[in-house]
Amino acid sequence: MSERPLISRLNPMGWFDRRPAVGVVRLAGAIGLPGPLRQGGLSMATLAGPLERAFTLRNAKAVALLINSPGGSAVQSALIARRIRALAAERGLPVLAFVEDLAASGGYWLATAADEIYANESSILGSVGVVTAGFGFPELLQRIGIERRVHTAGSRKAMLDPFRAERPEDVERLEQLQQEIHDNFKAQVRERRGERLKGEEGDLFSGDIWTARPALARGLIDGIGDARAILRGRYGETVRLVQVAPPRGWLRRRIGLEAPGWAAQGWATEMLAAIEERALWSRYGL
Repeated sequence: MSERPLISRLNPMGWFDRRPAVGVVRLAGAIGLPGPLRQGGLSMATLAGPLERAFTLRNAKAVALLINSPGGSAVQSALIARRIRALAAERGLPVLAFVEDLAASGGYWLATAADEIYANESSILGSVGVVTAGFGFPELLQRIGIERRVHTAGSRKAMLDPFRAERPEDVERLEQLQQEIHDNFKAQVRERRGERLKGEEGDLFSGDIWTARPALARGLIDGIGDARAILRGRYGETVRLVQVAPPRGWLRRRIGLEAPGWAAQGWATEMLAAIEERALWSRYGL
């Protein structure tokens, strides 16, 4: 008799299976950049359903998060992490995070929603910081003979306009916003990792990144290993790892994502989001 697959898709027949189960939710891609055609974006809207189902599996013993993300939106990172903790408290289930290639910036924020974090030896983790990047073209329009006209109600409405020289007061305001977000990020890490953190905060929260062993030495993770081995070791050889994913296929058409007239605007949005996501991954050499 052939062995049953360890990782399976959620299906109705699982209701009759008495083996212990672990709901597996894959958190892969940039955070806050979902699009109608792209499956990799992460947001509260796309993950609310899968998270709910993962925590309500029959015979569930835990929920596993498979994380591979370069970060993205701080707001969506916080919303997703908060929902995970709320569901864990409601259902009384432990949450384990397993880092694949990368859990940086918002990706590490998601990992801190787990009670325990594990990584591969070559995984990249950390980047507890905030970055804002862009381009400046203050002389471009003048060179090509174009007059740009911007009218605002509010002195800060056109802050950091890329077609004019940076103003010190704009940069100062941006740095204030970044510091507020960084403080929220640091508070999340302190709350979730607690006494496991080791070392100076200037090192831990510098925005630096590490592979698994230096991250383990700093208390940013709890161990080195993969989901299959660790979950089988903890819950037995017969444990079912049930992958829970967002709906696909015909349901996407039913909810209007491929409606007439959407295509032109949708493709442009997708292209810009893909470029931004590629920039996030390339920041870590991936």
